[in-house]
Amino acid sequence: MRAVVTGGAGFIGSNLVDALVARGDEVVVVDDLSSGRREHVHPAATFLEADVRDGFDATGADVVFHLAAQADVQTSMRRPDLDASVNVVGTVRALEAAQAAGAQVVFASTGGAIYGECDGPAAEDSRLEPLSPYGIAKLCGEEYVRGFGRMFGVGHVTLRLANVYGPRQAASLEGGVVSIFLERMRRGEPTTIFGDGLQTRDFVYVGDVVAAALAAAGRPGGTFNVGTGIETTVLELHRLCAAVAGVEDAPAFEPARSGDVRRSVLAVSRAIDGLGWRPSTPLRDGLRRTWDWLAGSAQD
Repeated sequence: MRAVVTGGAGFIGSNLVDALVARGDEVVVVDDLSSGRREHVHPAATFLEADVRDGFDATGADVVFHLAAQADVQTSMRRPDLDASVNVVGTVRALEAAQAAGAQVVFASTGGAIYGECDGPAAEDSRLEPLSPYGIAKLCGEEYVRGFGRMFGVGHVTLRLANVYGPRQAASLEGGVVSIFLERMRRGEPTTIFGDGLQTRDFVYVGDVVAAALAAAGRPGGTFNVGTGIETTVLELHRLCAAVAGVEDAPAFEPARSGDVRRSVLAVSRAIDGLGWRPSTPLRDGLRRTWDWLAGSAQD
């Protein structure tokens, strides 16, 4: 098929582009390089440097994977206007481009920020109570995706992603706690946990997220959680990262940040049943792969 990947020079997007190219698909990447990196774009993909908020041409595409986003909760707290501009207006532009091309949209939303506080694994029909502008904007984007589907009779798919980690994740973004921990450990720098470290997250490996995106293309629409269903405290994550990195230094602690939920974990049975997908990478294995990539990129 012919695919357009917005944000295709970024963390998740570039890994998705690699998988699409590997199976023989024709891929166009749309990215403004505000956070993505040109060298992460597969040489077999066509690259278009553009801001999704300005619109783009998806003529000939079968599917538009819309991953371009402002993806940092703390940035959204400081700049809700910027967050809404990228995550709402950008999503509308992607839908317009797909509509003009007669293409399906697979939209990368958030599970970690859209449900708010969880009292257990959140299912897709759980109450949506985001606690940050980022979560609010993603929820708005979801409504546009569903609305365009109703208006034009297209089966667009929304994927609510848990806390994604893996190779190419930028340690410069506050949301990438795995990459932040591992990069600082690699450099011998101190690590910091915000809050008491007992807050929990659902960490899902980027390769599993890519597999879910591929499984979603061509499906007749719907909203699916993409996570593991397993809660891990940030303290336990730090311990696992330290074990992979071979360090023993304890983290420093600072006050919890506004907008960060206490508990976040996703139920994934709908994706297992509806997409024929399931997470396959244990956290320890994913952390090892991420560490190996970091070590290799540092040598390069």
